[in-house]
Amino acid sequence: MDPFVIFAIVWLVLPIILLILWLRARSANNRAENRILQAEANAEALKEKYAPITSVEDEILRLRDKTTRLQKQIEETRSSYSDKRNILRKLEQQVAVYDEKLSFAELGVYEPHFDFNDADEYKQEIKRIRDRQKEMVSAKTSTLCPTDWQLDGSRAKGQTMINRQTRLTMRAFNNECEAAIANTRWNNVNAMEKRVLNAAKQIDKANESMKLRISEQYVSLKLDELHATHEYRERLKIEKEERAELARAEREEKKLLAEAEAAEREEERYQKLLDKARSEAGIDESRITELEAALAEAHATSERARAMAEMTKSGYVYIISNIGSFGEDVVKIGLTRRLEPDDRVKELGDASVPFGFDTHAMIYSDEAPALESALHKEFSDRRVNASNLRKEFFRVGLEEVEDAVKRLAPTASFFSDREAQEWHETLSRRKEALKEMARPSDELPEAI
Repeated sequence: MDPFVIFAIVWLVLPIILLILWLRARSANNRAENRILQAEANAEALKEKYAPITSVEDEILRLRDKTTRLQKQIEETRSSYSDKRNILRKLEQQVAVYDEKLSFAELGVYEPHFDFNDADEYKQEIKRIRDRQKEMVSAKTSTLCPTDWQLDGSRAKGQTMINRQTRLTMRAFNNECEAAIANTRWNNVNAMEKRVLNAAKQIDKANESMKLRISEQYVSLKLDELHATHEYRERLKIEKEERAELARAEREEKKLLAEAEAAEREEERYQKLLDKARSEAGIDESRITELEAALAEAHATSERARAMAEMTKSGYVYIISNIGSFGEDVVKIGLTRRLEPDDRVKELGDASVPFGFDTHAMIYSDEAPALESALHKEFSDRRVNASNLRKEFFRVGLEEVEDAVKRLAPTASFFSDREAQEWHETLSRRKEALKEMARPSDELPEAI
């Protein structure tokens, strides 16, 4: 073939081939761009789909950090719990002391004005005071008016005017005093005194234009009546408590006599059993030995019960505490004449207190009241109740009480341990409850 023809054919076909190749390349490029666009669209869709998972992971990390911080705080709190508790207890004691001082500062400490031994003497004194008031009113010395008044030039009319004003003055003052006396209580005696004095002052001020005033002696008698009435009421309370204490002591005496009689009957029963066993032939010697031991024990119990019943000063001085009810540094020092002194401790720990008492000492003495009084004197300045001495609680540590017992009763045993079972069980339950409350926060990371 002619080269020229070949060249012409190639020249014609080559552009077509190049066009075809270019079209194919362009088509492939379009398909690639479409796949890229599709991939980007898919990527955006996936990103939107899994965006919450990323936020959850961030939240998990945040919660884990928070939980770690909380656990650290809990550990720090637990490690310092004991120290903080001791500090809190001391602060509470200081607050109690300051509250007591503040109360006395606000109310004032009442000092008795009379020295009578029973309520009847106070009652007679109140009657004498009132009789003296009546005498002053009858003698017209309850008020003073130095001016000789005249009305319309008449002295008689002037005196009538003064007498009428005196009656009104006495009625107003007496009514005010009667209200004050009727409302006098242990916590407002000083306030009622001021009320009487202020009433006299105000009435005198109202009568100033007439130169009429209430006699200071009459006002003093009204204050005496207020004081005597208040002390009479307080004495009635004391006598009521004394009667209750006497009744309790009588019940203990009767119980001691009954226990002594029961112990004697028990001794007689064992004696009869032993006599019968010895009279029988072929009786086991171990049985006789057993009965002899029981008889000896019954005899000792009978002797002790008889001695307790006959010796009015013998008894047990007990020292007990109740950490759950009153705190660590409060003890009760009391006396009981019961044959089984622990019964008295159980009685004190009845439903009136939330927890039972722990016994630290149970000291038998032939002079139990003297020993009890000596221990009370040791800590008289630390009585919980400084007003009622029959409340035998003292704010003092066990170490000091033990030292006092060693000095006053050297042979006595003293136990400084506090069992306080119910109190410790209560604390354990509270701690478990706190753990249960804290547990969801501790377990949150693992649960997620």
